[in-house]
Amino acid sequence: MYKDGNLYVAHSSAGSIHLIGKMANRHGLIAGATGTGKTVTLQVLAETLSQAGVPCFMADMKGDLSGISQVGRLSGFIEKRCGEFGIDPAALKFEGCPVRFYDVYGEQGHPMRTTIASMGSMLLARLLELNDTQTGVLTLAFRIAEDEQLPLIDMQDLRLMLDYVAKNSDRYSTMYGNVSAATIGAIQRALLTLSEQGADKFFGEPAFDIFDLLQTENGRGVMNILAADRLMLQPKLYSTFLLWLLTSIFEKMPEMGDMDLPKMVFFFDEAHMLFKDTSKALTDKIEQIVRLIRSKGIGIYFISQSPSDLPEAILGQCGNRIQHALRAFTPKDQTAVKAAAQTFRPNPAFSTEREILELGTGEALVSLLDEKGAPSMVERAKILFPLSQIGAITEEQRKGINNASKIAGKYDTAINRESAAEKIIRQREQALAAEEKEAAEREEAEAKQKVTKQQKPSKKASKSILATVATTAITYFAKTFATQLARNITKKSTTKKKTATRKKR
Repeated sequence: MYKDGNLYVAHSSAGSIHLIGKMANRHGLIAGATGTGKTVTLQVLAETLSQAGVPCFMADMKGDLSGISQVGRLSGFIEKRCGEFGIDPAALKFEGCPVRFYDVYGEQGHPMRTTIASMGSMLLARLLELNDTQTGVLTLAFRIAEDEQLPLIDMQDLRLMLDYVAKNSDRYSTMYGNVSAATIGAIQRALLTLSEQGADKFFGEPAFDIFDLLQTENGRGVMNILAADRLMLQPKLYSTFLLWLLTSIFEKMPEMGDMDLPKMVFFFDEAHMLFKDTSKALTDKIEQIVRLIRSKGIGIYFISQSPSDLPEAILGQCGNRIQHALRAFTPKDQTAVKAAAQTFRPNPAFSTEREILELGTGEALVSLLDEKGAPSMVERAKILFPLSQIGAITEEQRKGINNASKIAGKYDTAINRESAAEKIIRQREQALAAEEKEAAEREEAEAKQKVTKQQKPSKKASKSILATVATTAITYFAKTFATQLARNITKKSTTKKKTATRKKR
C-alpha cells in the first residue's frame, strides 16, 4: 500500500514497516515453505510499487498473480487485519493494477521474441554450454553472417548458417580460422536440444522492445506478467529468457544513480527453477548482471522456498529480505533453517531460528535496508493484504485484457522476412540451376557434335567413296567399250560373209 509517499508492506508490534523507495533497487528475497504466503507478499510489493508509479515484471509460475489485474474485495481476514493494523476498512479503496500479459509461446499473452543476432554468440554459447573451441566456431559463424550480410533472425537461420560455414570451410579457413565438421555437429546437437524446449518460438521477429515494459497508465506502473507455467518446465529456455531480458535492459538503460523510486522492479517466482541445471558460466553471467543492473535503477526480487536455493554470490546481493516460515522435518531442513536465520541482523528480543519455525501464514521475518543501505534489525511482522484480487482470473478475463492492451497486435503476428536461411537457400538454388544449365549445355554440345560427325564423313571415308565411284565408272566404261567392240567385230564379220556369198553367185 502506497501511503503518504511510503511503500507500506508489513506491520509489526513496533508499528508499520516500509520499504524505502531509493533502496528498492538494491534487490531482495522472499522465501518460505509452500503455503506460507510468498505469492501474496509478492503481490503486495508489486501492487504497492504500481501505486507509486513503478512498473514491474513478474514471472507467474502458477497463474496466481493474474488476479492483480482485478479489483479486490473486503473479506473477514482483511477486516481482521485492518483492526490489527489500525486501518479503517471503510477507507480502503480496492482496485486492480494496469496489466499486460506476455507469453514466450504466444498463447496466454503477447509473444516475447528476440533475434539470434540480438542474443549474440557469447550469451548463446553460455546457454548451450559450449566449450572454448565450439564457442570460437559459433563466434566465427556470427562474424561471417555479419560480413556477408546474412541476418540471423531465428533458429533456422543459425542452423543453415552453420551448415553453410561447414560446407565452405576451405574458403574461410585462411581469413577466419579452421572449422571442423565435428565441431559444427556438436553445436547443431545443442541447438536441437534447445529447439525441443520451444526456443523456435522465442527466437524470431518482431523482436520485443524492452521499453514497452517501462510504461505507466494513469500514473500507475504497468504490471507486466509473464505466463511461465510451461516455461518453468524448460529451465534452459527460462534461463535464456531471463538472461536476454536482463542483459537487454542493462545494455539499453542509461545510468540512473540513486533515485527516489526505482525505474522498474523484476520479480522472479520459483527462482530455484532459474538455477536448475544451469552451468557455472551462465550463473556467473547472471550474477554479474544482478550486481550491476541496480545502477540502472532496476531492482530484482527472487522468490523461492529457501535462501539456499540461490547461489551464494547472488544471495549476497539481496539486501531486502522477507522470510516466511520454514519446516524442519529432516536434518537437512534444520540446517537450512539455521542458515536462513544467520543471514538476518539479529534481534535480541527473540531467537530468529526459532521464530522461522513458528511463523503462521501471512507472517514473516522482515529486514529491509535503511536510509544508509544497511540491513535493519529483523522483526516479526504480518504482511499487508493486497487491494487487488487474490488468485487467478478466468480465460475470458485474460483475453479481454490482451485485446484491450495498448500493444495489442504489435507482437502477436510473427514476421518471416528475408534472412540468412532464405539467402542461403536462394544461393543453393542458383548454384544448382547453374549446374543444371551447364550440364544441359554440355549435353546439347555433345549431341550436336555427334550429329555433325554423322553428317560429315571422314577423309578416309571420302577416299573410299571416290575409289568406289572411280572403280564403278571404269568398270562401266570398260564394259561399254567391250560391248561396242564386240558389236563392231560381229558387224564386220557379217558384212564379209555377205560379200563372199554374192561373189559366188
